[in-house]
Amino acid sequence: MSEGASQMLEDLQDESLVLVPAMESLSPPTWPGARWIGSVDLEDLAQCSRFELENHHGYERARLLVRAAGAVRGFVDVPSPAGIVDRTDFEDALASLSPVPSFPPAVTNPLITVVVCTRDRTQQLRSALLTILALDYAHFDVVVVDNAPATHDTEELVRREFRDQRVRLVSEPVPGLSHARNTGLRHSSGEIVAFTDDDVVVDRSWLREIAAAFDAVPAAACVTGLVPAGELRTPTQGYFDSKVSWSRSLVPQVFSLANPPVALPKFPFSPGAFGTGANFALRRQPALRLGGFDPALGVGTPTGGGEDIDMFTRVLLEGHALVVQPAAIVWHRHRDGLEDLRIQARGYGNGLGAWMTKVMIDPRTARLALARSWGVGLEFLNRRRQITPFESQGQPIHSSLESQVERLLWLQLLAVAAGPYKYAVSRRRSALRRHVEPSAT
Repeated sequence: MSEGASQMLEDLQDESLVLVPAMESLSPPTWPGARWIGSVDLEDLAQCSRFELENHHGYERARLLVRAAGAVRGFVDVPSPAGIVDRTDFEDALASLSPVPSFPPAVTNPLITVVVCTRDRTQQLRSALLTILALDYAHFDVVVVDNAPATHDTEELVRREFRDQRVRLVSEPVPGLSHARNTGLRHSSGEIVAFTDDDVVVDRSWLREIAAAFDAVPAAACVTGLVPAGELRTPTQGYFDSKVSWSRSLVPQVFSLANPPVALPKFPFSPGAFGTGANFALRRQPALRLGGFDPALGVGTPTGGGEDIDMFTRVLLEGHALVVQPAAIVWHRHRDGLEDLRIQARGYGNGLGAWMTKVMIDPRTARLALARSWGVGLEFLNRRRQITPFESQGQPIHSSLESQVERLLWLQLLAVAAGPYKYAVSRRRSALRRHVEPSAT
């Protein structure tokens, strides 16, 4: 081999692969357990000997989502001193990952409408829309639902910065996430409607993977995806990440009443097993036939949540399949302060208790739930408490916060207990609104 060829081979072997963060952080990390978060596809490694991390200041370790030809393999936790991940460290961590099955690419190319509901959060909305419009799926449009805004900022943002013909802005004056999502559902053009939040970053292949899941399971009326943390900068974010289950399901799953899963004895009353409202898609016509989302549930109502659990359960009870598709990824920015975490815990608890109340006051669902040894809510909370934290070198990343937030479980249990009252109040308001609105037209 000539001297020039030898030098070229050596240069190739010393090449670095530059990785970008899943989300841009607004400030540097505030604790030693912080993780730089991004993703890498094994097909892109070539001859590189290391990865260089953009915006790595303050991070000594990285959590990388690993893909193989687009399919999710899992997460690895690796050292990243000075923003460099050594190839050997990466491969050692990679060896511990088990093979994960995946759905084949979609054959069809249905129109998908992306619905983003927002309320006076233009900075987050801007980031979300930029990533949505960069999706690698060719056949989609976007409906932004401006829900009971206090200002015209959202309208001005969309009209000024997003003059894309694929983007439409609609207004929903009645506050509440279910109202907003129902408005988005009615204004959608697509056969499939994909819902996400305004505080996320969507992966480029998000819609392509949703389409693949619907294509692989024609009986599916709902597909949910993976919602990993896009930022782990504070101990509060680390704690929340260690407790949620919807960022950990890496194996595709198909749920249906015709084939109930043995591992879920209370199925289909299995909150937390199916996904979360930040990342799911519905076939539009079945969703409309179900009556859309329950307006008495969701953020912006007294219940504070539960509309996603309710929809997932109703899809299954109606005889449709629900598919968990881990390759459909939406990165989420978890709450970074303790007070925000308390508010979120209270909302989750109220929503869970309200949904449980709805199940128990309907004779059909009550009989089914009781036949499955009812105790869904408490089991869900206990499962969240017992989830093993994401660990590094055997040490939980949220250990410094554990003692401060243990009482959050009790706060959530009290919120669950308040759920029946919250649901009654919310239903009463919805009934009054339905009574008043026709006479105003």
